[in-house]
Amino acid sequence: MTRELDGLTALVTGGASGIGLATADLLSRRGARVAVLDLAPDKLSDPLLGFAADVSDDRSVRAAVESAAEALGGLDILVNNAGIGAAGTVEDNRDEQWHQVLDVNVLGVVRTTRAALPYLRRSARASVVNTCSIAATAGLPQRALYSASKGAVLSLTLAMAADHVREGIRVNCVNPGTVDTPWVGRLLDAAEDPEAERAALAARQPQGRLVDVEEVAAAIAYLASPAAASVTGTALAVDGGMAGLRLRPAAR
Repeated sequence: MTRELDGLTALVTGGASGIGLATADLLSRRGARVAVLDLAPDKLSDPLLGFAADVSDDRSVRAAVESAAEALGGLDILVNNAGIGAAGTVEDNRDEQWHQVLDVNVLGVVRTTRAALPYLRRSARASVVNTCSIAATAGLPQRALYSASKGAVLSLTLAMAADHVREGIRVNCVNPGTVDTPWVGRLLDAAEDPEAERAALAARQPQGRLVDVEEVAAAIAYLASPAAASVTGTALAVDGGMAGLRLRPAAR
């Protein structure tokens, strides 16, 4: 395991499970000191530092970011990963759910980045990586609300990259395909035929399987690392070819 992040500090939101936990673990193994912001960080183990925060609450975010930066001795890397999902067409989700998902998925990025910027400006290797989604660039059925939120994250990533490039802060995002996370697991459990639904989700990705959380974490770690020093304003797809490949049907 390379340790290209030795001497750097990182903060990962939504880092107690799924993509966030895999990312926090990988950043730590590569040498960074890592703090996690999560609604329930109590089960994290050393060397990860856990701080309770709700990204939909600005006061909570500011307090947690300040505490994390103090504990770490500064902040070089911010991974905006906290998010929630939603299923349905544009007819299916009530206004209250639209407000909730946009508040967490979009304004959560705004709140955490806003709180972290004073610390990132002091870093010589500052980087922000947002967890976006294939849903930002491809029309997926039954994902109207979720897609709208991730489309906003993609546009926000580009705007932030332009705003802060001259401050030495790089901003990028990863666009995962369907990842084998606890949220996807709950969707599958709720399906009439979970095995058939899993097979359908796997089949729509050209590589024929769901994306592993470790694969997304590896992409985030690259974008956050000094190896990506000239990479900013980029959306890195980790989707098994879903965004760009158009395969002919398999021969029978």
